[in-house]
Amino acid sequence: MSIHRTYQMKKQIVWLPVVLGMLALAAGCSSRHEVLIQGDTMGTTYHIKVVTDGKHSIHGLADKITACLKQVNQDMSVFIPDSEISRFNHLDKANEKIKISDGFYQVMTVAARLYRWTDGAWDGTVMPLVNLWGFGTKGRRTTPPDPKAVQAAMETVGFHRIIIGKDHTLAKRRPDVTLDLASIAKGYGVDAVSRVIRENGFSNFLVEIGGEVFASGVRKDGKPWRVGINRPVDNASPTAVYRALWLKNKALATSGDYRNFFKTKGVQYSHIIDPTTGDPVENGVVSASVMANTCTEADGLATALMVMGPKKGLALVNRLPGVECLIVVQTKSGALINYPSRGFESGT
Repeated sequence: MSIHRTYQMKKQIVWLPVVLGMLALAAGCSSRHEVLIQGDTMGTTYHIKVVTDGKHSIHGLADKITACLKQVNQDMSVFIPDSEISRFNHLDKANEKIKISDGFYQVMTVAARLYRWTDGAWDGTVMPLVNLWGFGTKGRRTTPPDPKAVQAAMETVGFHRIIIGKDHTLAKRRPDVTLDLASIAKGYGVDAVSRVIRENGFSNFLVEIGGEVFASGVRKDGKPWRVGINRPVDNASPTAVYRALWLKNKALATSGDYRNFFKTKGVQYSHIIDPTTGDPVENGVVSASVMANTCTEADGLATALMVMGPKKGLALVNRLPGVECLIVVQTKSGALINYPSRGFESGT
């Protein structure tokens, strides 16, 4: 079953090598080839292009990628009863420890870092609020929840309520705290698959899972990989490109709120919930794209920037080494305004 039934709306990156007819095939040395590996995972699809030159065999790589993605699901899918994250969520005592795998421990250390960086704007325990507002797995709603119910749910939210042990253990400070890492799981999947490809001797490849991307090295023609950010309006085609970017040895992730919301009494409520207030954000941000060294961090930061807004978001990104972003705000008139980080233009 999928990790991201709730987060399928997050696919905002257009994979230009596919959308534009694999332009990289038009040029380059004939001894180099691009092999496409694709399939389904996490409630979405994945597409991987690997540049081969005959030095390393591609044989068996697809099976290794499948096994890798199966393990990511076993680590982080809340829909698999015996997954590591489900075992944690089923703990019913405070301070009770469970042992976790190296992979899941790595994800949790990144999650803790994201929580600190963003002052809680990214929070892997926010799902009770997402469900309460009707954007999770408990069914849709057309009116806001009772404020008292929001405050009650807030008592169970807060990544600081999770204890990450250096001995690779997890525990809860409150027994009703739960984890859902949907906002970084696809990014982590991209990073995990990228490691598998590198371990098999390949340095030029592009990995895309549900719109989250890591580009390593160059295409067959020696040029950087080309990807696009989806146009952030609710009637845009999934292949409509708002901004095209060159990527080399970088990850790119985009989050958006323009297709998942409800309206009542003239007020629109977004599925992007601010963990620090318990309510949907109202900052006008319709899209946030992040380039970083890992897709796990890019994925989480893109979600956090939706909450933080352009002022706080840019202040954060501009002090993070190796990270750039583009935040798009829609005005009441419908105009789109770009807020790029300092190095975004020069870096793309």
